[in-house]
Amino acid sequence: MNITLIEPFFTGSHAAWATEYAQHSGHNIDILSLSGNYWKWRMHGGAVTLATKFLESGAMPDMLLVTDMLDLTTFLALTRQKTARLPVAIYFHENQICYPWSPKDRDIRYKRDQHYGFINYSSALAADKVVFNSWYHYNSFLDELPRFLKQFPDRNELETVATIRAKSCVLHLGLDLQRFHAPEIQEQREGNIDQAPLILWNHRWEYDKNPEEFFQALFVLHEQDLDFRVAILGESFRQNYPIFGTAREKLGNKVVHYGYAEDFAHYAQWLHRADILPVTSHQDFFGASIVEALYCGCYPLLPKRLTYPELIPYERYPEIFYHDFQELVEKLARSLQEITTIRQHNFRHCIKKYSWQSMAPEYDKIFGTLWESRAAN
Repeated sequence: MNITLIEPFFTGSHAAWATEYAQHSGHNIDILSLSGNYWKWRMHGGAVTLATKFLESGAMPDMLLVTDMLDLTTFLALTRQKTARLPVAIYFHENQICYPWSPKDRDIRYKRDQHYGFINYSSALAADKVVFNSWYHYNSFLDELPRFLKQFPDRNELETVATIRAKSCVLHLGLDLQRFHAPEIQEQREGNIDQAPLILWNHRWEYDKNPEEFFQALFVLHEQDLDFRVAILGESFRQNYPIFGTAREKLGNKVVHYGYAEDFAHYAQWLHRADILPVTSHQDFFGASIVEALYCGCYPLLPKRLTYPELIPYERYPEIFYHDFQELVEKLARSLQEITTIRQHNFRHCIKKYSWQSMAPEYDKIFGTLWESRAAN
């Protein structure tokens, strides 16, 4: 089967997901994309540009696989001469109905932030198959959708929620975890024994990842004179978050890395060196950076919310979950003090199922069934 995969925001985890699925799939996948800039404009105008590129490409796919950043209704309207009978699946990496917007965002101030959620809603309604990257994401979107629709003045179309639910499923994010294997892994782990515990931040430098709480916890530990180091990785976009600079100044020589890793090899090396991964995010629909760190041997401290009890079963590992800031600080301090024991833990067995070797056949089966169903009709 030939699939055209359409990604208007081709960067970071979105780009990795698209290219890696294309590499591991049994189907032939052609990627049609735009650069990962100006996400709001990509959601509004990307469909027009991509429709033009699709028509000019001469592609004749058997199916379209698009992501939540595409205004699918506009794209299909502009390409109906070629796409009218094609099955379409939409993959939700995130959604703008449940996403925690920064209070500093101009669209929040001017009460014009609902457009993006409506694009997600209408795109899900137009697709033949709606795919979410976690059960948490599936439930949060479909449970919140009625409230979202009720805010409009009339004709709320609440029955469409059941329509979307009936064609929805979950395919967890696939990750190329095999690339984290390296001959120096064991050497790096053994080299940590005589060093202070290394705490890791490997997320985007953005509001939804809640860096304020992460660094406030480290400040408390620093004031308690506990011995630790911290590696601050992750990508920073246009908006400046002063807490990162404040942390670098306050923690001084405890900060052993600051900024985006120059390449994958350096990123992987830091993950293999790290001991503890405290997570404070306001939102994570899946948690790719967390899965990567766990695969490399980090010990997680996770809030008991969002997708995390799905990634690591809470019933089996309640000790790694916290309920509030105070408990996070307490468990982090205890982990530093008991670092020899902490370094003996490994959670790879919980998350190796997210490798593409396991996930690609599941994707292929779902999309193959969709194509066969449409072809039969």
